[in-house]
Amino acid sequence: MAGYVTHLPSSADAAERPAHLNESSAVRRLLIGIALLFVGLVLVLPLLTVIVEALERGFKVYLASITEKDARSAIRLTLLVAAISVPLNTIFGICAAWAIAKFNFRGKNLLITLIDLPFSVSPVIAGLIFVLLFGAQGWLGPWLQAHDIKIVFALPGIVLATLFVTFPFVARELIPVMQAQGNEEEEAAATMGAGGWRIFWKITVPNVKWGILYGVILCNARAMGEFGAVSVVSGHIRGQTNTMPLHVEILYNEYQFTAAFAVASLLALLALITLAVKSFMEWKQWSAAAAAEQGGVHLAHPGTEH
Repeated sequence: MAGYVTHLPSSADAAERPAHLNESSAVRRLLIGIALLFVGLVLVLPLLTVIVEALERGFKVYLASITEKDARSAIRLTLLVAAISVPLNTIFGICAAWAIAKFNFRGKNLLITLIDLPFSVSPVIAGLIFVLLFGAQGWLGPWLQAHDIKIVFALPGIVLATLFVTFPFVARELIPVMQAQGNEEEEAAATMGAGGWRIFWKITVPNVKWGILYGVILCNARAMGEFGAVSVVSGHIRGQTNTMPLHVEILYNEYQFTAAFAVASLLALLALITLAVKSFMEWKQWSAAAAAEQGGVHLAHPGTEH
């Protein structure tokens, strides 16, 4: 019967393995134990603490803490800011990644550096920049006041600060994916007469859809949890310009610990949902890649004879 040849590992194969794969079981268990201990102390234990403290006085108190007027206002504002900033950053990220990965132009390296800028600038500094630009004593402050336009200590300022700290995420997810894809498919479609937009929607976007979704998820998580930049430009107006992180800070400073942990648990829940969605998408991508690879194997070995 003609079929596949099974290759059994030999001593030569073992010798060719990287050194870290030949470590003893004790060393592997030690490394795994250290990693699990660190994750437990730094991530799992604080998360459990938040949940326990939020429910310490019962579910009714917990529910009252997250449904009172100021809490509802903070939740609405947080979701609104994310709903505005994430789509805008997605559009920017796709355009920037497409330009950087598919074209060569003067200033390309400068654009990449500017995209990474929010990673190296403190969010507090970013907030101060917008205050200096749009505040009452800022460069554009007098003109804005003359035209009754309010940026700082209002929704536009919070959105601008959130856009600044989150805009690298989609672009940074897409740039390496688009570079790895190359230009062959787009060039082939162009030679067959396809236009630029048709190539983009039919070839480019489907090839990088997982990168887009990863970037959107990370951008959304950062937008909802941002504190530093938003804290500077919001003015901490209770019930108006406080997002969920700012509302948690106010409650904690007022010694309303149960309410603070209750609202914080909502942020933690949003983070867990984000993680679950990201894990599901990674599993879907892995399944699709495995199916494609299996299909390639069947094409390479068209069958067996009985």
